[in-house]
Amino acid sequence: MEIEVKFPGGKRVDAHFGDQVIRTDQSVKDGGEGSAAAPFDLFLASIATCAGIYVLGFCQARGLSTEGITLKQRVEVNPETKLPSAIRMELGLPASFPEKYREAVVRAAEGCKVKKTIAAAPAISVGVVAAG
Repeated sequence: MEIEVKFPGGKRVDAHFGDQVIRTDQSVKDGGEGSAAAPFDLFLASIATCAGIYVLGFCQARGLSTEGITLKQRVEVNPETKLPSAIRMELGLPASFPEKYREAVVRAAEGCKVKKTIAAAPAISVGVVAAG
């Protein structure tokens, strides 16, 4: 997969891939217009939504309703580094959710590919190529 980043002005940075565009901006307090989510917020949201898609897939495969299911993510930040020190998700299941699937749906959420990628700590490099 290739993602091309473009700079449309201000503090906006857009990621283009295939037919999709993800637009980002910084908050007003960080010098942007607040017209879109900040890149780091999208990163955090990708963890939560990835876990969510695994929960959805689990339920759909078993014909279970997702009505009343909630997934909340909380991020603890190290005050010295300003980086997350812990990310916790809470999966809220309604009383009607079958007891026999409760542990399994948690395991499904834990199987999220974004979470696994972070845990694998892939090498990330930045290099320079001639423009044009």
